[in-house]
Amino acid sequence: MNSKTSGHDPNRRRRPRRRTGARPPRPHVTQHSHAAPAAPLLDSIECDTTPLAFDAFHLDPRLVEGTRDLGFKETRPIQSAVIPLAIAGHDLIACAATGTGKTAAFVVPTLQKLLTNEPNAKSRVLVLAPTRELAVQIEDEIHGLSYHTTVTSAAIYGGVEMGAQERALKAGVDIIVATPGRLMDHMRQQNTDLSRIELLVLDEADRMMDMGFWPDVRRIIAALPAERQTLLFSATMPDEVVRQALEIVKTPKYVQVGHRSKPANSISHRAEVVEESAKLEWLIEHLRRPEGPVLVFSRTKIGADRLARRLSAAGVKCVALHADRTQEQRRIAVEGFRGGTYKVLVATDIAARGLDIDGIHTVINYELPDSPETYVHRVGRTGRADETGHAITLVSPSERHAWAHLEKSVGVHIE
Repeated sequence: MNSKTSGHDPNRRRRPRRRTGARPPRPHVTQHSHAAPAAPLLDSIECDTTPLAFDAFHLDPRLVEGTRDLGFKETRPIQSAVIPLAIAGHDLIACAATGTGKTAAFVVPTLQKLLTNEPNAKSRVLVLAPTRELAVQIEDEIHGLSYHTTVTSAAIYGGVEMGAQERALKAGVDIIVATPGRLMDHMRQQNTDLSRIELLVLDEADRMMDMGFWPDVRRIIAALPAERQTLLFSATMPDEVVRQALEIVKTPKYVQVGHRSKPANSISHRAEVVEESAKLEWLIEHLRRPEGPVLVFSRTKIGADRLARRLSAAGVKCVALHADRTQEQRRIAVEGFRGGTYKVLVATDIAARGLDIDGIHTVINYELPDSPETYVHRVGRTGRADETGHAITLVSPSERHAWAHLEKSVGVHIE
């Protein structure tokens, strides 16, 4: 076990890479009326998004050295806007497109807070994330930025033995990065003390507040001190999410960089009208000569497995990723795709959030996403860090009506 972190496969590379069955139901897309839109629940504040050197924030020198190690030369817009507010102690609700640097936007002020105040033997920061992959990636970034400090962290997620995680929690690591379900398991076994948490971060807040996660999230929050700082981050921020967010923050600052709930401008969007029975043939032909790594989204786990098998039978080097795979299978799939062993990753929406892989050339929606927010998160796996990305959606004739409403809701031009 690494002395600074726990909860991972000890053989996994610890330093993050430098940045440079049954037929599924028809997708449901909310239809919007032509009535005038209601006023937003929160007005975004004016923020300076000018790129700055990280030492402009008067950060601890050890933290500045960590930013240099990771190749961070200057802040990105969401970081410029958020870091001063978070360091000042404000509660925040922050919305920015995927791939724009939101993780560092909360990790940097979190580490600065820990390095400024006196340490204690209890955990002081809790970061909640919806998927194992995202929890691991957040903890990797924490580890990289805190490399020259004594700050400790642990990733707590399901699919692996609880022993190493239990030891880390009982030792009182400074930062806990957890998925709600596994953290609840540890809480039931009294493996963790959350009574000294000073800062709560919810990443992918819109997903954390849907009905699948929200009951556990609320139970976890109920175990935290009432006096704490809370930061919420997401690429999409529907009004219903804002309403729930207002239950757990105090006089928050709302920061919006770019358009609310829209993809990054670096992504091109294209729709291909294809008969349902011809989608597989179209996909195989397209993937025979891919211009770069391709991420293909399927709505169901059974569908992802079936599609991956058919593509493999056609000579396409691909692998499937979904929640029914073991943690080791998921790790192998992600690392194989990242390293180039597989040119194509076929995934469910588990990969729509928290899959941070540089250089994904194209995202293909083999089946329509079930909401505009899901579309934004799916296509946000490409076009990251200002690189150019491409999104293609296969639309059967029977899906044209649903697609038209989704296109209008997302608010982007689609060829």
